[in-house]
Amino acid sequence: MTWISPVEFFTEREFFGLESLFQTNPTSCLIILSKTMDSGNGRKLLEPVTDLGFRVRAISPDLWGLVKNTPAESWFDEIKNGTKETGKIPLPQNLSNLIRLVALYKYGGVYLDTDFIILKDFSGLRNSIGAQSIDLSGNWTRLNNAFLVFDKKHPLVFKFIEEFALNFDGNKWGHNGPYLVSRVVNRVKKTDEFDFTILPPMAFYPVDWTRVAGFFGRPNGPVGAKWVEAKIRQLNGSSYGVHLWNSQSSRFKIEQGSIIDRLIYSHCVICNRQISSSF
Repeated sequence: MTWISPVEFFTEREFFGLESLFQTNPTSCLIILSKTMDSGNGRKLLEPVTDLGFRVRAISPDLWGLVKNTPAESWFDEIKNGTKETGKIPLPQNLSNLIRLVALYKYGGVYLDTDFIILKDFSGLRNSIGAQSIDLSGNWTRLNNAFLVFDKKHPLVFKFIEEFALNFDGNKWGHNGPYLVSRVVNRVKKTDEFDFTILPPMAFYPVDWTRVAGFFGRPNGPVGAKWVEAKIRQLNGSSYGVHLWNSQSSRFKIEQGSIIDRLIYSHCVICNRQISSSF
């Protein structure tokens, strides 16, 4: 996990995500790569879960150490020297895209964004990436880099880093993130040298960003209540997690009885916490 914003922006939304991770994967060890969270205020913020014995630690990333001896080393050197154009997209956003890749490549494991509610144990997954969307034939049309699980020095992750360095564009949103992994997988999918699995959208992206508002609203009448119940059964049965698309959903309040409200309270570890009206 990475966190590039000030520590005070790590709110209830992100904390409930942590709770769901430890409720479903209690033996996991979570590293938050973040300079701001690696602080006294950050450690205090995490105390409610660390005091329960869950393993989570924020560490300031050593960017040079992470990119060294990877295809991104020369790119990072050019950024530091000012010879590479960073573009209109804030550089920290693109650094987050890179950090997750180089950390996975060097150490292996699982990367997930902070805006997930995790619904079940994912320890059985290996070398997997989730599809965000599919066509009518069931073929993926876009992948996403919000959840990645790969072995140490996996060749596909190497290709992701290589693509980042060779074709970096700081002016196009998503070009160095979800579009990047889609481009690379589209090129290598017909070869046998890469061992990986593409998970269906239901695994981690069961709701599209254009429809996520419906997961936050209170059910409308008996028909709406039945839909919520059916959707929760489907999610608990078929999904590892729900991506909240925070860039779109951060403005939505979680209404009582909504899908997100129900999922939070069935996947919490500090279940007496209250959702504030500003959540």
